[in-house]
Parts: sequence; C-alpha cells; structure tokens
Amino acid sequence: MNLEKGIVLLAEPFMQDSHFSRSAVLLCEHNEQGSLGFILNKPVDIDIQSLFEEFPEFEAKIFYGGPVATNSMQYIHTAGDLLEDSVEVSPGVYWGGDFEKLKFLITSKLIRPNEIRFFLGYSGWTEGQLKEEMDYGSWIISDMDANYAFKSDKIKLWKTILENKGDNFKVIAQIPDFISLN
Repeated sequence: MNLEKGIVLLAEPFMQDSHFSRSAVLLCEHNEQGSLGFILNKPVDIDIQSLFEEFPEFEAKIFYGGPVATNSMQYIHTAGDLLEDSVEVSPGVYWGGDFEKLKFLITSKLIRPNEIRFFLGYSGWTEGQLKEEMDYGSWIISDMDANYAFKSDKIKLWKTILENKGDNFKVIAQIPDFISLN
C-alpha cells in the first residue's frame, strides 16, 4: 500500500514514543508539504462542554489526536452530505466542516455521538518525515474502515486492525505491550 490520505498507520509493536505507542492513526492529509492525521485509539477523559461553553449537550468521545497543537480541536464524522466544507478522507469518513452548522446538526439530533469523534491536537509530519519513518519500519499501513473510527472498541483497535490484515499481522497483534510479560 502507498502513503495516501484515508489509510491507517499502525505503530510497530515496539515503538517507544509514548505519543504513538500502539496507536492507530487515520491519515487525513498527505502531500509534498507533509502529512496530518489523528490517533483513533487514545480517548481522553474530557467532555466537550468543558472545552466549549456554548456547545450543545452531547455525549461525544474526545481523543488525543497527537502531539501537535494540543490546544486545538478537530473532528471526523459521517455527515459529509450534511456538513458544508467537510473533506472526505475515506469512504464514509469526513474531516472538519462548518463548526456552527455542526452545533446546529447536533442540537437537531441529525448527528449522534457514535457518528463523530473529536480530537485534541493532531499528528503531523513535515515533508519527507513520514516516508523516512516508513523506511525505518516505524509504521504498518492498513486500509481504513469507517467502523474503526465510529464503532470499534478503541482500546483494542490497534490489535483489531492488525488481526484484520491477516497472515503475519495476526501474530504481531499478539505481541504483549511489555515483552517481559511474554
């Protein structure tokens, strides 16, 4: 597979970087200037109303998107046909869109909590940096499925995606977090 928007990057099992250990990153942008994505499997214990006072009552999950600009919020969702200015990153998965319209859609119950994920910060790579990390073996590329973002068990997501790749990846998925436990 090639590096392109709409794929999932899976951290190799022994990655030491605490930001990305056992992470599944949805790549939302990849071009000659660099790459940008969001970690799909690192929920944080913050509710959205504590971040935005005028946000409608909503039980959405918030995730740590990555170590860049952690004072910013981004979101992916399934409502691309309803939310202007959103960008399709993979089939059924859209990034961003008009924030005021988003609040209206939530108030109108046209977007449910299981159809959107909010991220504090993002994962970013400068020109050529992600390719270098790929050459080093830091990441495993996988297809994206909308269920990974909106319906899968976030704690088991890294392992689930590896198992879905089959063959040798099923074995990699069984490697314990701490090799000393093996």
